[in-house]
Amino acid sequence: MTKNPIINALAALLYIVLVVSLLHYAPLFFGKEESIFIPIAMLSLFVFSAACMGYIFLYQPLQLFLEGEKKKSVNLFLKTLGAFATSAVTLVLIGLY
Repeated sequence: MTKNPIINALAALLYIVLVVSLLHYAPLFFGKEESIFIPIAMLSLFVFSAACMGYIFLYQPLQLFLEGEKKKSVNLFLKTLGAFATSAVTLVLIGLY
């Protein structure tokens, strides 16, 4: 991703909102059908999501770490994590009220 922790955190939050929206509205488009493919799709989505979040949160810090900039690496990771936590809590609080 980028070296901007706020953009990284917002990208993660946007991805989560899109996935949840898809899961929420999917029955309207596809109906409620029980099938073996639903658990397969959910597990596949979980694996894909883990890969996406790993890329968003870890790619730039790992690049910095491998370039020898360990302090910058840890700093970027922690700032991204903090920005994500702040935006997630804000979104939850907005949803409660």
